[in-house]
Amino acid sequence: MNRRLAAILFYDIVGYSRAMGQDETATISALKQTFSQVIQPLAKSHNGRMIKVMGDGGFMEFSSAVEAVHFAICMQHAIGLSELHQTEGQRLSYRIGINIGDVVADDDDLFGDGVNIAARLESLAEPGGICVHQSVRDQIRGKLHLDFKDLGAITVKNIDKPVHAATIEFNHLTAIVAALPVEQSPNAPSSKTRWNLAAVMAAGLVILGGLGWSQFQTTGPAPANLERTALPLPDKPSLAVLPFANLSNDPTQEGFSDGLTEDLITDLSRISGLFVVARNSTFVYKGQSVNIPMVAKELGVQYVLEGSARRSGDQVRVNAQLIDATTGGHIWAERYDGDVTDIFEVQDTFIRKIAKALAINLTEEEEQEIALGQTTDILAREVFQSGWESFLEYSAEDNANAVDQFKQALEIDPNYGRAHAALSLAYLRGCQLRWNKPLGLSAGEANAYAMSALAETKRLPSSLGNVAASGVNLYNSRYDIAKTDATRAIATDPNDPEAFIAMAWAMITTGQPKLGLDLVDQAMRLNPTYPSYYVFAQAMAHYSMGELEQSADVLSKALERDPNAKQLAVIAAATFAHLQRFDEANAAIRLALPKAGQKELSALPYSYHFPFTWEHNPEIVTNVINGLHLAALPPDDPIGYLQNRLETGNTSQRRNVAMILGFPELDASDTVPLLTLALVDESKVVKNQAIKSLEQIGPGAKNALPTLMKMTDGSLTGRKAQNAIKAIERSD
Repeated sequence: MNRRLAAILFYDIVGYSRAMGQDETATISALKQTFSQVIQPLAKSHNGRMIKVMGDGGFMEFSSAVEAVHFAICMQHAIGLSELHQTEGQRLSYRIGINIGDVVADDDDLFGDGVNIAARLESLAEPGGICVHQSVRDQIRGKLHLDFKDLGAITVKNIDKPVHAATIEFNHLTAIVAALPVEQSPNAPSSKTRWNLAAVMAAGLVILGGLGWSQFQTTGPAPANLERTALPLPDKPSLAVLPFANLSNDPTQEGFSDGLTEDLITDLSRISGLFVVARNSTFVYKGQSVNIPMVAKELGVQYVLEGSARRSGDQVRVNAQLIDATTGGHIWAERYDGDVTDIFEVQDTFIRKIAKALAINLTEEEEQEIALGQTTDILAREVFQSGWESFLEYSAEDNANAVDQFKQALEIDPNYGRAHAALSLAYLRGCQLRWNKPLGLSAGEANAYAMSALAETKRLPSSLGNVAASGVNLYNSRYDIAKTDATRAIATDPNDPEAFIAMAWAMITTGQPKLGLDLVDQAMRLNPTYPSYYVFAQAMAHYSMGELEQSADVLSKALERDPNAKQLAVIAAATFAHLQRFDEANAAIRLALPKAGQKELSALPYSYHFPFTWEHNPEIVTNVINGLHLAALPPDDPIGYLQNRLETGNTSQRRNVAMILGFPELDASDTVPLLTLALVDESKVVKNQAIKSLEQIGPGAKNALPTLMKMTDGSLTGRKAQNAIKAIERSD
């Protein structure tokens, strides 16, 4: 026998005896199904060791509190989902207790108070809930972001001292924890990241309800040799769909073949048992003669789907083949010759056959949701595809073109759900990025149109509609609704990187930037050739946490790859300025405005619109704007420039100079003399701003005290001067 520290988990079924009495056969069947399809696969992926299985429960050991809690959350989400499609007699509710403590190991069994406390905590949990010891809560702090209900110190049977317990609140945070991949533990047998086989489909559905149940995929093709892949493979079949080649003699049919590829990617990505690389990352190979093993290595997948389309009038020929990149062998191939109007049925057939070839059993919901939000009108699809290509160009003019084409697609098919969602997203960019002028709208009008298009997505749901809903609601400061929409987006389409980016921003702007970073990482894995706005989210997550060096590093690398990413250049300028790297800050702001003179650079902080607002920390956006003020200063002589503006500028300009002089990044020995001069400015506005800046500088502004003391009369300005004096005179 030996002692060790372990995380212990107990679970049992609430009302087991009653369920057995009502329908013994159904209860036993449900019990076995939950154990084999939920508990066992999750335990394996979380390094959990099953110590004992009793008739209505179990006793498990984990190497860490983090793994135990993550397992418990995923288990409760998955079981909750399964109940949606079970009869009353089949529904079983579980409760879980978790403790971390000293245990005595005897062969394969465990004993001691650490075990006994876990068993008592389980009895304190609500049906469908999780109860943990305070020590578990302490261990996961900063690693899993959750809300708790503190139960305080509770006396439990056969334990000498009261036990401090808490229950986990099931909300959007548990949904996101369930959606995140399982962290690799040091003792895990594999060297790659292990993806939770059902977590993403489980994410949020218990609290949202009604979206379906995902079977755990426990078998499938063997993973590729990791030494041959540039990115780690997930523990489920992984696939990249390459752009189908247009073999027609008509170049205008490129849209048809691209649309076919897009639809296949969209529909395949909804399958929870499959990992599908995003469209942006596969279309970089369009028009190239590709080496399949090299593509698989670059994208981190085992399987590649390629094909071609030849269209002539109303007739079309489509060839598709699924290749195992590790062997070069063909797993599945299909050819279709027929009427172009049947192409949508052909796509659905391809999806089902690809899933079967990869040993993936589609759930009932996945069967029903193939082609969700798509059209059955070939012309509408082609017009939409043209608009989608414009939308992906990510510019104000292309965005306006996309709006026109989405509208045309909806004129052809008013029930095209994906087109309504895309239209909402395009209008959202119009207001959020201030791309409203090419639309002929004000920013407010663009926002109104975004909401109007969004209303149609409720009637005609699609996975893209959930992404649009999250974005629109976040822009309008409906933070909780935005989180719910993003959770639903991830659940509906677990391979959509845009869903993870939507949730990342919902987390970043509500005070959970660390969780936002994890979600951005997920999006980048799904879309290895990710666009620059993924980096924008990543950099702002670091920025929100005060990790300016990490933010600067992320932005510098991204700008090296794409110097035209002006949105990143603006944030880089602010970040460098706060790090007092003024030469780099000025270079970055000039990258954003390459033809601007000093006047235009100085005006940027006043015209720049940050695309997001923070729920509780609006000062983050203010901080970015302040950084832009600093970045716009001439790096060779910033103080001389400010002094000149203070002496020759108008009232507004002098007031702005007094504000900038209070920024902590500038040396107080340089700024305080100028602020002292501003104290005797003829404008009360300038004086008040100078007083405020000196108060912000604090003890470093002692040389301004004589002038401030002369201002301490009973006026408002005098009272502000008194407050500034107090701040300056306090100890360093």
